Amino acid sequence: MEAPAEIEEDVRVRSSEPRIHPTAELKGVKLGRFAEIGPRCVLREVTVGDFSYFERGGEAIYAKIGKFCSIAANVRINALTHPMERLTTHKISYRPNEYFRYRPVDSAFRERRREARVTIGHDVWIGHGAVIMPGVAIGNGAVIGANAVVTRDVAPYSIAAGVPAKALRQRFPDDIAARVERLAWWDWPAETLFEALPEIQTLPIEAFLDRWEALQRARSSVAEK
Repeated sequence: MEAPAEIEEDVRVRSSEPRIHPTAELKGVKLGRFAEIGPRCVLREVTVGDFSYFERGGEAIYAKIGKFCSIAANVRINALTHPMERLTTHKISYRPNEYFRYRPVDSAFRERRREARVTIGHDVWIGHGAVIMPGVAIGNGAVIGANAVVTRDVAPYSIAAGVPAKALRQRFPDDIAARVERLAWWDWPAETLFEALPEIQTLPIEAFLDRWEALQRARSSVAEK
């Protein structure tokens, strides 16, 4: 059902304040507009882009997540590594303060973990129970299958699954993917997304790109005058 033409733009768009479930635990987290954090999620030093959401039980640390990402339940982003080169892999070697006084957290090991950040692009879908290992980069538009273990970078618009995850196929042909990248729809204001939604839902991808590329050119031409 279309909104009446005379309706105010600010009425069409719901509050952009992030929604955080009361059982979620967040520390050092930056949330974009319309972001959603579901029940029992635990996030530490993570940036979450506009419209991206975590379903229940998600965990993430030291990560940057783009806009419009769909993160299913029980996903683990930047799973903890242990120092296998040491005598023991147990946390006693890097968090001894949990057991002893006068033995502080191993700050060098913590910084090593911080440096191995995960980067996730825009419009990425991560399936139920997937695990993203440290240092991995996932490109725009990629899809990660349920229960996958992602140990290496995933190219934009590719579909990866398995243990370890491997690319299965592309979402779009290369020329279509390049046009989506140039359109950068994830940066559109909410009012433009409102206008585009019926055609996002109904038009084939090429027809959508044809129409909205033309609209963007027309709007840019008007703005330059």
